Amino acid sequence: MAQNVTLEPVTQENLDTYISVGKQSYHEHYLHLWENRDPGPYISRSFTTAVVQKGLENSNLKHFLVKSEDSIAGIVKLVLDSPLDELSGAEALLAEKIYLLEAFSGKGIGKQVLWLIESYAKNLGKNIVWLDTMQKGGPIQFYLKNGFQIKRECELTLPHAIPSEKAMWVLTKQL
Repeated sequence: MAQNVTLEPVTQENLDTYISVGKQSYHEHYLHLWENRDPGPYISRSFTTAVVQKGLENSNLKHFLVKSEDSIAGIVKLVLDSPLDELSGAEALLAEKIYLLEAFSGKGIGKQVLWLIESYAKNLGKNIVWLDTMQKGGPIQFYLKNGFQIKRECELTLPHAIPSEKAMWVLTKQL
């Protein structure tokens, strides 16, 4: 298990690091989802200064750098009040982004990040953490092994995603 994993809130001072790490981790893990391996549609909606700045001004969103010891290992973005189907926003927190840099994958950091997110959610009085993940690939097994359950199917809706890669699962974890 990795030691001393923390979530550091994103501020004006580390906003560029969040964007850089977000882009890098996305490129390392998700290019296969996009026509011509070009994730531009996703990057432009997620990792521009204007988009992240607007997110920092929204009190319902929380952005974090994942730190392992003194290194930046990834990013997390949470939506604090995020209803899902029959679940109200008051009871459900969405883990919208959990991205680790490839160099930090497989070292137990992801498991600790999930624990930190769950603790954060409990402190807010949440009963459920939910997220969506691709149906193909390793992340689904990671989440199931860490107590998440498949709730239903959904689909990646951004333009230029490869049709055979669009299938996703909505996962929930009871706290």
